[in-house]
Amino acid sequence: MTTVGILGGGQLARMMALSGAPLGLRFRVLDNVADACAGQFAPMVVGDYTDQAALAEFASQVDVATFDFENVPAESAQWLSERVPVFPNPRALAVAQDRLAEKTLFRELGIPVPDFADIASRGQLEDAVARLGTPCILKTRRLGYDGKGQFRIKSAADIDAAWESLGAQAMTVGLILEGFVHFQRELSVVAVRGQGGEFRAWPLTENWHVDGVLSASLAPARVDDALQATALSHARKLAEALDYVGVFALELFCKDGELLANELAPRVHNSGHWTIEGSETSQFQNHLRAVLGLPLGDTRMVGLACMLNWIGAMPDAKAVLGEAGGHWHDYGKEPRAGRKVGHATLRADSAGDLAAALQRVGEALNREAQVAPVIAALALRA
Repeated sequence: MTTVGILGGGQLARMMALSGAPLGLRFRVLDNVADACAGQFAPMVVGDYTDQAALAEFASQVDVATFDFENVPAESAQWLSERVPVFPNPRALAVAQDRLAEKTLFRELGIPVPDFADIASRGQLEDAVARLGTPCILKTRRLGYDGKGQFRIKSAADIDAAWESLGAQAMTVGLILEGFVHFQRELSVVAVRGQGGEFRAWPLTENWHVDGVLSASLAPARVDDALQATALSHARKLAEALDYVGVFALELFCKDGELLANELAPRVHNSGHWTIEGSETSQFQNHLRAVLGLPLGDTRMVGLACMLNWIGAMPDAKAVLGEAGGHWHDYGKEPRAGRKVGHATLRADSAGDLAAALQRVGEALNREAQVAPVIAALALRA
């Protein structure tokens, strides 16, 4: 029986393990906290990702290794790859960990990207703000996610506060300044590439964020064939350039009909959770198929799907479970402000039916504001 090792024991590892059970797979998880939620379904090795003793113990127990999040040190991934197969490869991980390397690669591949600048000093920040204009966003090059490690500069008067907030990290994780994009929509491509180069992608997903954290996703996004083809072309270029194996997501801004790349997530992705019930093959199972060298599953949709993230605490499940296409996912986490603790997916065969289900769920859970933009997007399909 094959044992898959996962570095990181959060909800993505948890859902991966659940998806792999029908394939007869065993799992082993490495995480630096003993109560990681994936540990409820898979044996764990508890240790720091830089601890070679923990990595060696982990490597001795698995046949192949993958990731549940991208901030595992690339050096640790490289060390591990010299002992067991690791997918995606450490180079892909290293590029995705560094916003400057990532955006430089986008540019080299001809993928449009917002203006950006490497920042190593306050003087460079001042010059870059003058060049890129305001508003703009100062970010850490590494270790930032879900809106963390960022400071929005609304005018030149904010430069001092931005440097006070993040400047100390210029010499540790690095800083990058990014031009602000006045986008109309946020989209993502969730795609998978196999060991032999086979490439498949799910339909584009439209996303809505609140305070930098994903709130809701709708698939398929309402886009024309040309925009869909452009997005898939960008994703395929990245996968081939990185010799990527597994599932990844390319986050995109849509502004005036043009797609601008935001970031690459080298893992299964929050905006792809709807694939569990809304697609022939989920992102989690296709990721496992890819890293194990198995045939990839079909990525076609089954109707329409909306994913709602639960942040901080779980609401009552009854309203969702009372819907014919309602599906509930509790990650087994303790409530905490800002923490992703679960999600729900609502699936229907028509835009009208999905909008009606979302309306009922939103009213029952007092989540009208969360479902409103999705309902508005569905109304455009009538």
